[in-house]
Amino acid sequence: MASFIIEGGHSLSGTIVPQGAKNEALQVICATLLTSEVVTISNIPNIRDVNNLIQLLKEIGVKVSQQHNSYTFQADELNLDYLESDEFVQKCAQLRGSVMMIGPLLARMGKAVIAKPGGDKIGRRRLDTHFLGFERLGAHFNPMPERGVYEISAQHLKGSYMLLDEASVTGTANIVMASVMAKGTTTIYNAACEPYVQQLCKMLNRMGARISGIASNLLTIEGVERLYGTDHRILPDMIEVGSFIGMAAMVGDGIRIKDVSLSNLGIIPSTFRRMGIRIKEEGDDLFIPRMRHYEIQSFIDGTIMTLADAPWPGLTPDLLSVLITVATQARGSVLFHQKMFESRLFFVDKLIDMGAQIILCDPHRAVVVGHDRKLQLRGGRMSSPDIRAGIALLIAALSARGVSRIDNIEQIDRGYENIENRLNALGAHITRMT
Repeated sequence: MASFIIEGGHSLSGTIVPQGAKNEALQVICATLLTSEVVTISNIPNIRDVNNLIQLLKEIGVKVSQQHNSYTFQADELNLDYLESDEFVQKCAQLRGSVMMIGPLLARMGKAVIAKPGGDKIGRRRLDTHFLGFERLGAHFNPMPERGVYEISAQHLKGSYMLLDEASVTGTANIVMASVMAKGTTTIYNAACEPYVQQLCKMLNRMGARISGIASNLLTIEGVERLYGTDHRILPDMIEVGSFIGMAAMVGDGIRIKDVSLSNLGIIPSTFRRMGIRIKEEGDDLFIPRMRHYEIQSFIDGTIMTLADAPWPGLTPDLLSVLITVATQARGSVLFHQKMFESRLFFVDKLIDMGAQIILCDPHRAVVVGHDRKLQLRGGRMSSPDIRAGIALLIAALSARGVSRIDNIEQIDRGYENIENRLNALGAHITRMT
């Protein structure tokens, strides 16, 4: 287990470039299983979850080559016996992104065996949406509790209308990948429409799929007989962009975030502006000047600001941890309402131990009373419970008085590439200990 030792209180300045989007990478890498031809994907982030998925594809027979952050994939000789082995199932159980292999394998091979996947400990994350969608396409779902796996099979997938019970991002991606080679037309209503799902659909269309309604919550997919190779470039990670905005507000002395793909950030910049943070848009860059004070806005009627997560184009739940941390040094108060996950607010006890004024109302709501920089957070020892809480705690430690230690930073490594060296280049004092 590794740890970060952070000497807080140092101002950060300079330019930082966001990595490729983790969530998009997991989807489009799985989509390479849909064709026997070569697929080239660039701007792939060098992070634990993505690397583990690529290794998993290698082990099932996908030919993979790498040049810097660009990879080529060719799934022309898959090992079907290994796909059903206990070793494969156990490795899938350690990686939540592996669930998106089901759709491509079902579409191309007619069957898939997969374990309940791992990932962040942020509450129940059910897979019903995936399986209900596959069943609507004609697949048969067979739980095998003695092995702890799900077996899914279908001789022929057939297009169907479906209304998803939730706008699940991974569920939508998985069902889309299963549908592209189903016979007939598939209509998915209440589909997730995040930029990363849009990117997946655009990539599939370049491979020969026929998907319309991209960027809406109503997707129509006309099945095709086969897909072909293509080239694809992954978007900058919007969660990392948001994390850097929050970091710049708390400890920045002028930070430029380069090449953010501003048109794909949605309401992320405006949400930080509601926290009182000044953000200058310069081309496709964001510049956050030094913030001696930032004041949380109130609603027009004067009531306390409330920020809540929601499916796209609402506020992504992955940034609530960062926003809560940023609010601890703001002027004013804000209520955070975490609606989409069950346990994502439980990291706030660590901020409270650092001196933050936070009232945890229940598992889904927390009120943050900002210090307005009059009371600096104090360093301490803590452990990262998940990716996003981990980066939020790292930002808190950078702003804190004294030295902090964050354990279990493997969680941070799952989503942020080489984060300590990139921040140290801006002036942070972060040391990795193993």
